Amino acid sequence: MLLVVAAFIVAFVLLLYMISPLISPKPLKLNGAHVVVTGGSSGIGKSIAMECYRQGAFITLVARDEEKLLRAKKDVEKFAINDKQVVLCVSVDVSSDYTQVENVIKQAQEKLGPVDMLVNCAGTALAGKFEEMEVERFKELMELNYLGSVYPSRAVITTMKERRMGRIVFVSSQAGQIGLFGYTAYSPSKFALRGLAEALQMEMKPYNIYVTLAFPPDTDTPLLAEENKSKPLETKLISETSGVWQPDQVAKILVKDAVQGNFSSSVGPDGYMLSALTCGMSPVTSITEGLQQIVTMGLFRTIALFYLGSFDSIVRRCMIQREQSKAADKNE
Repeated sequence: MLLVVAAFIVAFVLLLYMISPLISPKPLKLNGAHVVVTGGSSGIGKSIAMECYRQGAFITLVARDEEKLLRAKKDVEKFAINDKQVVLCVSVDVSSDYTQVENVIKQAQEKLGPVDMLVNCAGTALAGKFEEMEVERFKELMELNYLGSVYPSRAVITTMKERRMGRIVFVSSQAGQIGLFGYTAYSPSKFALRGLAEALQMEMKPYNIYVTLAFPPDTDTPLLAEENKSKPLETKLISETSGVWQPDQVAKILVKDAVQGNFSSSVGPDGYMLSALTCGMSPVTSITEGLQQIVTMGLFRTIALFYLGSFDSIVRRCMIQREQSKAADKNE
């Protein structure tokens, strides 16, 4: 009987694997495509632009700092595979004024053609204890990390619907899957992208437009270096449990998932586990993806409980050490 059940499961999985391509999105060809990358002057955004450029795409880099944009343009152009490719630089704050964002996107489309893929990578991170964080910081992070993705997406969506094709990528964070100590301002701004991505995917799927929600881990970028300067000790210790990745590693995985039309994009074993644990009612790109989530959910939840226990232990130890230090200072 066990052999029959095992054989049935194997046959079922093979059947799902065989029919999965029939219901999955058709991959987007980057050769000749127009890819817009916000936050493309450094870090993950620049690496994404490089990865797309080496696959033959035309690139529009969007960021605030013109000097950094020009340096990034030179770096990206090194990966050209033909002499027709172009890198266009656009200096604008994607979170301040929608009309401005819409105008620069129109200009980019006039020069390089309709946008085939938009990668919303503009954003920033800030860590600090809730009661010590300036109230204005909560607003600033929500504007840049959330509205900074809403505005460019809104600017390209009409043309994508008319063409019945396109990809929109939202770069969230693993801190957009689990709320962590020190991220009371940052995590909500990244969690918000999930609601946007899920709702937008439901609206756009009939038009052959697919949304990818990326959850990169800590990545070795200038932004992380700046963030580390103000991180509470608890946040540093918790972050160290998943290690640091290189931006080119993250970019390759993200671009591959976006091209395939995968809704969720994660990096590494921890990222895969988090994505399965937090999938909820998120869209699936294939039947096999849904099956994997069903099968692994219980096991991953068990492992996650150990992680949560270790995080709580870190917070308690830091609190005790801080109180002991204060007591020692008083006694001196």
